[in-house]
Amino acid sequence: MEASIKNYFKFFLGLILCLLVRLIPFRAPNVEPILATMMPFSKVYGAFVGFSFAVLSILLYDIVTGTLGIQTFFTAIAYGILGLWAARYFSAQKCVPGGKKDKWGYVRFAIFGTLFFDAFTGLSVGPIFFHQSFFGSLVGQIPFTALHLLSNVVFAFALSPTIYNFLIRKKKEKKLSFISIFHPKTT
Repeated sequence: MEASIKNYFKFFLGLILCLLVRLIPFRAPNVEPILATMMPFSKVYGAFVGFSFAVLSILLYDIVTGTLGIQTFFTAIAYGILGLWAARYFSAQKCVPGGKKDKWGYVRFAIFGTLFFDAFTGLSVGPIFFHQSFFGSLVGQIPFTALHLLSNVVFAFALSPTIYNFLIRKKKEKKLSFISIFHPKTT
């Protein structure tokens, strides 16, 4: 029971921290840690948690900022798909936690995930609901996708392994050995 309470706490802490970063004023668009946070959650807790984290991150922000709309639906669906995909991707990938392979696995997923997300959201909402031309949406999406890719790659490399280690960390029991108290150096 105590472990599940800690897991819920970590889940909501991740949601709140992502929300707070997204609420930073004058933040560059698409510079946000949702994907970098969602990947370790999907890896540790599975598809449902990855999906839920992604969708709730979008919904929470749009509710707090009063920006619920059709873009919320597309963004939540795209991130939800990424949450499901991340769980499958990382369960199939054999990485050493915290190792170099692990960091590059996060980076690879961030690249493919960002390209999917930006194509799904940027090339659908504008043309379908705001009567933009597809070419106009494509050209307009390029700088946002470049910034999104750069930030997600940096966050995936720097944050995702740290978040993963935080999620799997177990409290180490401290055992005092009678011998080690009197003879701290043993050979």
